[in-house]
Amino acid sequence: MIKTIPVTEITAQSGLELLTNDEIAQLSKDTNGDEFQLLKKFILAVLNSGEATDDVYHVHTLLTDFDVEILQLNKGLKLKIYNAPESAFVEGKMIKGLHEQVFSVLRDIVFLKQELEFNTRIDFQTKRGISNAIFHILRNAQAFKVGEDPNMVVCWGGHSIPQHEYRYTKDVGYRLGLRGLNIITGCGIGAMKGPMKGALIGHSKQRHCNGRYVGITEPGIIAAESPNPIVNELIIMPDIEKRLEAFVRLGHGIIVFPGGVGTAEEILYILGVLLNPKNKQTPFPLVFTGPSESKAYFEQIDKFIGLTLGKDAQSRYQIIIDDPIAVAKAMQNGIKQVREYRKDKQDAYHYNWQLEIDWDFQEEFIPTHENMAKLNLSSSQESHNLAANLRKAFSGIVSGNIKEQGIETVAKHGPYQLSGDKEIMQFMDILLRSFIDQGRMKLEQKDYTPCYEIQ
Repeated sequence: MIKTIPVTEITAQSGLELLTNDEIAQLSKDTNGDEFQLLKKFILAVLNSGEATDDVYHVHTLLTDFDVEILQLNKGLKLKIYNAPESAFVEGKMIKGLHEQVFSVLRDIVFLKQELEFNTRIDFQTKRGISNAIFHILRNAQAFKVGEDPNMVVCWGGHSIPQHEYRYTKDVGYRLGLRGLNIITGCGIGAMKGPMKGALIGHSKQRHCNGRYVGITEPGIIAAESPNPIVNELIIMPDIEKRLEAFVRLGHGIIVFPGGVGTAEEILYILGVLLNPKNKQTPFPLVFTGPSESKAYFEQIDKFIGLTLGKDAQSRYQIIIDDPIAVAKAMQNGIKQVREYRKDKQDAYHYNWQLEIDWDFQEEFIPTHENMAKLNLSSSQESHNLAANLRKAFSGIVSGNIKEQGIETVAKHGPYQLSGDKEIMQFMDILLRSFIDQGRMKLEQKDYTPCYEIQ
């Protein structure tokens, strides 16, 4: 039984001090609408960040007694929260970082559900429109620091990783922090928390007081993977595709640590983007790294990429094993090239406008059984198109593993069916089996049953 605080009230401190009467009505517990249910679920996920879980239904079990009420006062906005987890408090007062994350949730729900959906200037049906919408979301979250040199490093990797890999992510983060580089991750635990924790120490040693630890999530993920408490800028995107684009538009380079299906999805996304002929000359440092024990993992990933996407894809990244300093130096040098390129092209440092991202990487992919079965997983297409379809296949498996909608779909209709070129499917099967064998699918997977079948 989780201990709770019966009632607490907190005041807005995120720049969202006021709401209109219409906005409050949409989010009112009296209406019990979709927006209110999202607000409850997301806030509970934030306050439950002390627990290491990727079980979306764990949050559901807590929702019965948990409740939220918005109070509009003459001095501003206040939230009244009932039965919040006691772990989110110290001496009866909510931890400040969680306090900030709660209001980040409210900010993004208000903006996503009301500003974007009813703003005629926002067009989710075109490539440019989606990139503009992502810009608006990030700007509303005050994620842009105009005038600063490029310094944002995206760190991807699994939430279900062994301790030696977690310690390595902290070591790399520490070396990045010493060099004044900031961190963006998917905001969960494991390889998403480690780099932030390490960078925090590096920043502290350099007396760098304004370190940024940006966590980017989306509705299907946040309930299963709560934001870690180090995140000091939490941003919720509308879906996984917008989340992935936000990473590459806001970040100046990417480091990939060991992970599972979600990490494979992220790798395929960035390689698909970089393989677009229009991005051939665009510098974007990409490093795969892990401790010596993870060498075989990256050899397998590299082999899978070579056999599916080819040598051109392999040329877009470097693999550095067991050397955090070399990783930090490679990223620092790569970001210098990014700065010079954008300066030469007169492109913004804070948002990568020039990177070409095809519609296949932007449109929301809903992993129904029909959509998964229809994916073109053959080699008779350009490599960046194959990367887009492989990305969708892995995205569907992530959904079937940890997202509520995907879990329920698989429970009702059975495993997703994936088919394509025999050789490609063999490579995919080998890679996925290795994730299962290494415990990378879920945190609790003793009785893990695959949510997919490869034909």
